[in-house]
Amino acid sequence: MVKVIPLEIPEGTSIILGHAHFIKTVEDLYEAIVNINPGIEFGIAFNEASQERLIRYDGNNQEMIELAIENAKRIKAGHSFVIMLRKGWPINILNAIKMVPEVARIYAATSNPVKVVILEEGEQAAVLGIMDGYVVKGIEEEKHKKERHQFLRDIGYKR
Repeated sequence: MVKVIPLEIPEGTSIILGHAHFIKTVEDLYEAIVNINPGIEFGIAFNEASQERLIRYDGNNQEMIELAIENAKRIKAGHSFVIMLRKGWPINILNAIKMVPEVARIYAATSNPVKVVILEEGEQAAVLGIMDGYVVKGIEEEKHKKERHQFLRDIGYKR
């Protein structure tokens, strides 16, 4: 059965959703994040796909840990992981996450509303796709370019 599952992403937080393949994923993701940005607040939840099939978790902020666990429960799919973060952005840690040997794929890295398209069959579930944000409404004009350029400078990503 195909389901569309909304994830909980409160204002001021971001999510990274991915697929990995080994029980040490949680510890390795934790180390990757703190090595890049020890000041970021985060929680990690990893859906174990075999043996005890538990949600393994870690992090440095209880609220982010609880959000990651809640979103992992909603997704259910084995070997999927959720990182919830605050006081930082996915762009700050995404390359480090992708370099973790267990990480097979990143589905989303965003602060937008997210829905996950899941296929469930018996005791298995798979992530089929992600709905990230909303549909486009038009094409960028010159004023939009200026606003984009200024925004990137305002938040410190461009000089």
